[in-house]
Amino acid sequence: MLWASAVSDATDLDAAVSDVAQRVTKAFRDEPIDLAVLFVSHHFARDYAEIPRRLSARIPYRTLLGCCAGGVIGGGAEVEQRPGIALTLAGLPDVTVTPFALAAEALPDQDAAPGAWRQALGIPSRPVPHFILLADPFTFASENLLAGLDYAYPKSTKVGGLASGATRPGGNVLYLDRRMERAGVVGVALAGDIEVDTIVAQGCRPIGEPMQVTRCDGHILYELDGESALKVLQDLAARLPEYDRELMTHSLFLGVAMDELALEHRAGSFLVRNLMGIDVQNGAIAIAEHLRDGQSVQFHLRDAQTSADDLQLLLERFKAEAPRPRAQGALLFSCLGRGIHLYGEPDHDTGLFRRVVGEVPLGGFFCNGEIGPVGGATHLHGYTSSFGLFRAATTPAALE
Repeated sequence: MLWASAVSDATDLDAAVSDVAQRVTKAFRDEPIDLAVLFVSHHFARDYAEIPRRLSARIPYRTLLGCCAGGVIGGGAEVEQRPGIALTLAGLPDVTVTPFALAAEALPDQDAAPGAWRQALGIPSRPVPHFILLADPFTFASENLLAGLDYAYPKSTKVGGLASGATRPGGNVLYLDRRMERAGVVGVALAGDIEVDTIVAQGCRPIGEPMQVTRCDGHILYELDGESALKVLQDLAARLPEYDRELMTHSLFLGVAMDELALEHRAGSFLVRNLMGIDVQNGAIAIAEHLRDGQSVQFHLRDAQTSADDLQLLLERFKAEAPRPRAQGALLFSCLGRGIHLYGEPDHDTGLFRRVVGEVPLGGFFCNGEIGPVGGATHLHGYTSSFGLFRAATTPAALE
């Protein structure tokens, strides 16, 4: 397995394509290139349709996957707020790469059997496929897709992100081989001698203590541990230091524990969701997640330092527990709200990844939503950095 990644911030399209193509192909020499993953900043919007043709004229890849982006990541570096093209190549011996595209109307019903999902994608469940997904945020219900994929392919890893760079429907592009789509989802399934490990950094720290949902209705939270949810929040605020109280005014979230049988909940075990509003009259809080009675939850805060600490903790844990063989390549799907906007400096997440994990070729982009697993289920996140790390399979079972 061979991976290489590069990024160019040249303002001229031909120069940018030539630059990344020249740098990534050096590693391959005469080795076949099975997958090219391309991310293009919105500065090249007028030339979106031309880019696959110009790229294929320089690189003999077999499958192309990509999209437009608000910022791009390649060669372990981040290019934001200026033109950029990022390209990651992979040589995947003994791996079957199956490209697919779906329009919103082609999604099976949510109560459809697993076979309906497999038929819609044209991908069998054996050998176990792993998915890289790129979707348009304006035209596609990504959360419905993720729930269906988890149902039909429970042993598969799914990573990816929502295209960014446009502010209205029809403005984004998705690439699949020589096709360019303006809606729906594109992706590849990787099956055979490959495993995909994940790191999903939600960038939050818990405050207070875990509590139990004792009354809720869908996404409306009424009671925690038998008390009004709003009163619990107000009491918590009164106990916090001034800095945290200030954060609560704009960076407060609710973490939902994903493993109710866990004896303790550590970083990464909560699915962090936005607070959508407060009903003062009823003492209720609206959460961007469907809740159920009995769930364990905990309030969370986010700021730049917390986000940095969370990522470092997860990267160090991954390094300490990393399976063998080691990762040969990686993709990063990071929120548009991270990067320079959050940290005030470029290359924060990629630099930390390189320092902790090592010199693994890393590409990706800044997304309108990030796809990755938490607690055994795949979710669409916000404010998150979701890494997929690719390595050869460790057991023959992966090939079955």
